[in-house]
Amino acid sequence: MFESILAAGLFPISQSALADIARAEQERLETCLIKADTAPSEAYEDSLAWLSSGNRPRARYCNAVALLALDRLEEGAARLEALATAPDPIELEDRHKYLAQAGNAWLAANYPEAAIVALSDALKLNSDSPQVYKDRAAAYLAVERWVEGVDDLNRALELAPSDSEALSLRARAHLATEDLRSAKADMEAALSYEPENIDLLVLRGEIREAIRLAELN
Repeated sequence: MFESILAAGLFPISQSALADIARAEQERLETCLIKADTAPSEAYEDSLAWLSSGNRPRARYCNAVALLALDRLEEGAARLEALATAPDPIELEDRHKYLAQAGNAWLAANYPEAAIVALSDALKLNSDSPQVYKDRAAAYLAVERWVEGVDDLNRALELAPSDSEALSLRARAHLATEDLRSAKADMEAALSYEPENIDLLVLRGEIREAIRLAELN
């Protein structure tokens, strides 16, 4: 009887054994993430070997991150989204992270509409993430949906008032819609946090030129 239970894989696993398995997988994932930065091809090969021995969430995440590191952005983004919506017992915090990373990957791959979908899903799981609001704003601005972009930046700045990047993005949105007073105010606020930021100094020049031209008309 005992042998038949073992053969059928029905013998119960102790909590300590389960904890050891989870710890080992987490260590393997951390190794994969380090390799993705330093040796992405090796990380990808490791992920395939890991997947072949068990298609578990950490293995799939390792694979997605390796794909992103190899600049295979569309594949990586799609796999992150699939992982975020998988029926596996995955923590909501992790699902949120996967969707946020997928959104950034779609945006980097120049698919802003796909980024908006992924980032909107991420915000459904956590509506208090200034970074995700800022990322979705960047996607909105990429498709010239200025109102939605400014709304997201307003929310991001409510959560993180000193975020100079959010201020800069909002300044650019205001500049695009010719709200020059608001553009100038946001640019100056951003510069107060990063006075030597080259991109902000360029933006200041663009806003000053737009104001000069407007005064001529």
